[in-house]
Amino acid sequence: MDPTTARRKHTPRPVRPVRPMKTAVIGAGSWGTALATVLANKGPVSLWARRSEVVHGINTHRCNPTYQTAARLPDTLTATADLAEAVDGAALVTLVVPSHTMRDLCARIGPLLSPGTPIVSASKGIENDTLATMEEVLNQALPRALRSDLAFLSGPSFAAETIARMATAVTIAARYQDVSAQVQQAFSTPYFRCYTTEDVTGVELGGALKNVIAIAAGAADGVGLGHNSLAALLTRGLAEISRLAVKLGANPLTLSGLSGMGDLVLTCTGTLSRNRHVGYEIGRGRKASEIIGEMSEVAEGVKTARSAWMLAQREKVDMPIIGEVYQMIYEDKPAQQAIKDLLSRELKKEIT
Repeated sequence: MDPTTARRKHTPRPVRPVRPMKTAVIGAGSWGTALATVLANKGPVSLWARRSEVVHGINTHRCNPTYQTAARLPDTLTATADLAEAVDGAALVTLVVPSHTMRDLCARIGPLLSPGTPIVSASKGIENDTLATMEEVLNQALPRALRSDLAFLSGPSFAAETIARMATAVTIAARYQDVSAQVQQAFSTPYFRCYTTEDVTGVELGGALKNVIAIAAGAADGVGLGHNSLAALLTRGLAEISRLAVKLGANPLTLSGLSGMGDLVLTCTGTLSRNRHVGYEIGRGRKASEIIGEMSEVAEGVKTARSAWMLAQREKVDMPIIGEVYQMIYEDKPAQQAIKDLLSRELKKEIT
C-alpha cells in the first residue's frame, strides 16, 4: 500500500459542528416568554408576539416590555410579529396562547407547518362553545397530516420562577411515544425536568380544571377561612377533577401526578396565581367582571369555569365546587353564600 494512502486513511476527519435546532414559541405572554427562555438553552428560538412594541422590546432591550419585565432574555431568543417567519425552519413549535384563541391560531399556522414537526400546546383550558379540550381543538383545526405530531405540556410551573431558573418539573403528554420523547429532550435542562405520559386526557383536564378550583381557594382565603378549609377544598377539588377526567377516559393515577395534584397545589396556594387572585378578590366582595377588567393577563379559570360546569352537566358528573365557582363568576353569587351552600350539602361517603 502506498504510504500516502495509508496516512490518508488513518488521518481523522474534522468533526463537523452540530447546529443547534431552531424552535418557535407562539405567544409572548408570561408563560410563552418563560418557555422560550427554557428552549433558548438549547439553541435559537423565534418568539412570535402580536404587538410590535413587544417585538421591539425583546430584540432591542433583551426584555419583554409587558410581561416578566425584569428578566433579561437570552441572546439566542429573537422576537417577530410575522407568524411565517417565526415557524420557518423550526424543528419544534410550541403554542402558548389563551385557550379561547387557539382555534383561530391553528387555522393560521396549520398551512405553515410540515408533518414531522412536533407541535406542543402549553395552553390550559376548555372551549366555551364546543366544550373541547385543546387536543380536540388542535385535531379539529389543524391539517390531518399534522395531528400525529401533537404534545401537551402541563404541570406546576409559574412563569417568573421558570425564568429565574428555579427547579421545576412538568409533564409532556402525547399519544405517540416518539413525539413525547422528542419534546422531552427539547425542553429538559438542569433546572426544568420533563416527564412523559400517554394520558393526554388526564394531563389536559388536570391542567384546565385546577384553575377553577384555584378561584375557589382564593375566595376561601378572601373571606378569611384558614388552613383546614384550604386542605378540604384542595382534596375535594381533586376528587371532582378526577371524577370528570376518568369519565372522559383518563388514568386516575395521572391526577395524582404533576399535572393533577402538583399543579392544583401550586395554583391554589401560590401568591403568583392569577386564578387564585380572582377568587381572593371575589371573596372580599368584589364582582368578577370588575376584577377581570383590571388584569393585564388572562386568568384561564374564568372562562373554564363556564365550560367545566357545562361539561359536568353533559357528562352527569357531580362537581359542586365547580358549580359554585361558576355562580360566583357569572351570577355574582357572594362567596360566603357559596361556601355555606357547599358545607350544607347532603352528607355522604367520602369514596363511592
